[in-house]
Amino acid sequence: MISYIKGNLEAVSESSIVVENNGIGYEILVPMSVIDRIAGIGSEVKIFTYMHVREDLIQLFGFLDNDCLEVFKLLITVSGIGPKGALGILSVMTADDLRFAVLADDAKSIAKAPGIGAKTAGKIVLELKDKLKFKDIVEDAIELGVSKQAENDAGKKIASEAIEALCALGYPAADAMKAVRRVDTSLYSTVEELLKLSLKSM
Repeated sequence: MISYIKGNLEAVSESSIVVENNGIGYEILVPMSVIDRIAGIGSEVKIFTYMHVREDLIQLFGFLDNDCLEVFKLLITVSGIGPKGALGILSVMTADDLRFAVLADDAKSIAKAPGIGAKTAGKIVLELKDKLKFKDIVEDAIELGVSKQAENDAGKKIASEAIEALCALGYPAADAMKAVRRVDTSLYSTVEELLKLSLKSM
């Protein structure tokens, strides 16, 4: 099992990259988000990988962070979703966007991915919903920078409670996260203040 590959970026195509490590060039299938974010050819990259093995084929799928890799692994547990289908979904949605879509029963957003119809998107929502917990997602997102300046525990707690309050008001989780992210933390000190400012930005 190859957990990640770190080396020089040697080539980039529409759906894959080649990373050279110790004289070996590894072709890695990646979502468009990876191609958009990596530096130029010759730069050093670290790609977290999943190895897909069939009788007649061995493929590496790669991501820039372990979080995307874990979501990819969740997706391929859904019946009818193979590695390429999962890659297509993560080319049009971030890992968090997918989580929020699942928890909000938003199959339409998932169905925008290439090759994913309404029925398959609905299956993804159904099969992944029990594997995802909203509270855990919110906490992870806070840690990853939902409120980038809220580095202390109090700031994280305020941001988390504001997101939960917006969702309770009926706003989609993804929109709630974006609204809270947009607010400058110097403008509030309570959940109520952050909530008001977030609602203004929506």
